[in-house]
Amino acid sequence: MDTYLRPSRFIDSDHPAVVEFAEKHRGPSADPRDQAVSLYYAVREAIRYNPYTFSRDPGSLKASFALAAGESYCVPKATLLAACARHCGIPARIGLADVRNHLSTPRLIALLKSDVFAMHGYTELFLRGRWVKATPAFNQQLCELFDVPPLEFDGIHDSIFHAFNRQGRRSMEYVLEHGQFPDVPEAFFFAHIQQCYPHLFTEDAPTLLGDMHSDSSRA
Repeated sequence: MDTYLRPSRFIDSDHPAVVEFAEKHRGPSADPRDQAVSLYYAVREAIRYNPYTFSRDPGSLKASFALAAGESYCVPKATLLAACARHCGIPARIGLADVRNHLSTPRLIALLKSDVFAMHGYTELFLRGRWVKATPAFNQQLCELFDVPPLEFDGIHDSIFHAFNRQGRRSMEYVLEHGQFPDVPEAFFFAHIQQCYPHLFTEDAPTLLGDMHSDSSRA
């Protein structure tokens, strides 16, 4: 388990800001599961979900970068939860999958030219002898906006995504699972995204997704 406890390039669990955040939000309990749950909700709510923050700059994948920005998308939020967990002595790793979001906004679909989000990120935490999935991406305010129940986490059951919103409409589905990794696999990560969205990697394309021009309606 040493690999899943050590700081790594993107899961920079030894960064002073990450250490401070983890200590602040690990909670009073000495039970690793209780700490993991407390950290999950802290990351989910403290870092606002914003898919337009996706960048081709690898530095934006770091846990410390998400914390400093105060907003991010699923992968940096997952690395932040993993980093906080590692600081607290909880083995953690990153899971990646392609998902189809049936509740995506017209603007985002236009920018990606697809309703599939490649390389969606979640965290796996080793608690009481088994790996448990946790997805801290969508903060409560955003969930309310899309009428989707906020994703809860109890440290026992996998917390991935609600398949349906409160009206019974399909919300999100996993279409391709890439597996779990001790750190974000940079080359594989960006190569797959480029394969899915080649227009984001042209010479004249901006580094930041939110800087791309679109004629679609805005979220």
